[in-house]
Amino acid sequence: MTAHPATAPRARTGGPRENGPEILEHVLGWTLVVVIAMLVTGLGLL
Repeated sequence: MTAHPATAPRARTGGPRENGPEILEHVLGWTLVVVIAMLVTGLGLL
């Protein structure tokens, strides 16, 4: 016999959820991209 039964629920590992606010994630992601771009150009790294 194995230590874990085959019908045990799977643990969440922090991956993407199917019912999350997708538009909010896109807006925050693009905001982060713009902030990093402004920082890079403001510091003269580009």
